Amino acid sequence: MPQVSCIHRTRFNVTRVLSLVLAILVIAPHFANAADKPNIILCMADDQGWGDVGYNGHKIIKTPILDEMAAGALRFDRFYSAAPVCSPTRGSVLTGRHPNRFSCFSWGHTLRPQEVTIAEALKTAGYATGHFGKWHLGSVRAKSPVCPGNSGFDTWFSSPNFFENSPLMSSNGKVVQAKGESSLVTVNAALDFIGKQAQNDKPVLAVVWFGSPHTPHIAGPVEKELYKQYPLRAMNYYAEITGIDSAMGMLRTGLRDLDIAENTVVWYTSDNGSRSPGSTGGLRGQKGTLYEGGIRVPTIIEWPARIKKPRRTSIPCNTVDIYPTVVELTGVTVPEQPKPLDGISLVSLIDGKMEARSKPLGFWVYPASGRPVRSSVLLKEIAEEKRTGKPSTDPMKTDANAGKLTKRYSADELPGNAALIDGDYKLHRRVAKTGKGPIAYELYDLKADPHETTNIADTATDQLRKMKSALAAWQKSVIGSLNGDDYKTK
Repeated sequence: MPQVSCIHRTRFNVTRVLSLVLAILVIAPHFANAADKPNIILCMADDQGWGDVGYNGHKIIKTPILDEMAAGALRFDRFYSAAPVCSPTRGSVLTGRHPNRFSCFSWGHTLRPQEVTIAEALKTAGYATGHFGKWHLGSVRAKSPVCPGNSGFDTWFSSPNFFENSPLMSSNGKVVQAKGESSLVTVNAALDFIGKQAQNDKPVLAVVWFGSPHTPHIAGPVEKELYKQYPLRAMNYYAEITGIDSAMGMLRTGLRDLDIAENTVVWYTSDNGSRSPGSTGGLRGQKGTLYEGGIRVPTIIEWPARIKKPRRTSIPCNTVDIYPTVVELTGVTVPEQPKPLDGISLVSLIDGKMEARSKPLGFWVYPASGRPVRSSVLLKEIAEEKRTGKPSTDPMKTDANAGKLTKRYSADELPGNAALIDGDYKLHRRVAKTGKGPIAYELYDLKADPHETTNIADTATDQLRKMKSALAAWQKSVIGSLNGDDYKTK
């Protein structure tokens, strides 16, 4: 209004008046739409298997909150982690790309700084961004090129890897001692951040990555009481999942108390399948394998403003789909986006309009050793470095080599097991553990055979030929990304 009154008081020339009116017309819709942008909360468990929820048939584990969400929102019956281990899947969430494209081959491997993360993308649309819980994509030192703060997150309360109760955490690079059950600690920090942004009517991206139910399985006393009749290892495992469930309940209550639950997307999933005593729900394989038990994970999207009726979908979807979905929902344009994306937007699925997936899903376990990341040890080292003023110079601890393209990968060598899902069909490309010898192919019709018991490669020859060709083309595309072909500057 002061500008309008100023126009009445001062004799502006016609050009300046027209420019002012045009500016108002351009800017006003931006501010009108800003308040309508949904909050995005991406939650992820650590090693929770497909069968480790009540709504998928577990007879012991108590997950009343997740069961309620599954019954009232969008429930995925065929949602996959991009990889059968943690760090790669987490990288896929942040980028929308298969983790092999940026050499995040196994646990403890990092992002590449050249990648554009979901946090970096949403910041351009005015979002406040925060990461809470397990990071496992690089150091949580403030100067690491791939710490949360240098990967687009304004605020971070993060652990280098999984963490237990009353953990040490890195709060924007400063080591702090938290108190309480680990999943509740994570959600408490996220809600504190979300609440502060809600006071300013600013939309948020909150990435909430739990450290449970990863080994060594040390649950809180309240949760353990529910399972005291079971063996110690199982008792703690079940109780850790119930701890996550309770934390999800606290998150949802907190959103309602802030009066923002209606237009908040809560996306819950897991980073890979489980190992004993976890449950795959009877699916073949476990964490570390590309069979269904290693990569099919429980997943729910709750968004009351747009998902008004409960639905289930059997369309195959993947953690690589999170990035493009959120980008479309928030109206973000990412001009420096490395391509190709492996994920697709699921907005039409959220709206009940998608009938089938538009392109296959590729999986590839590139043979590379994991890298040990011991959270409490590393955080104590960071605290000591702060105290003494002597930061580490170890490139493995500081991620000094992250993003350096020092190796050329051959498109003629495609080592490691791979798989392709195209609709109801799943192709496995299996190599010998030695890396030598003939390649074996297995083909399954997951609709008729969800447990992957009957290999139909010898009878469904046309389908086999088509999928072998598609998988090979996809893998060669990944090699191009590995070699930096997707980046404008290398």
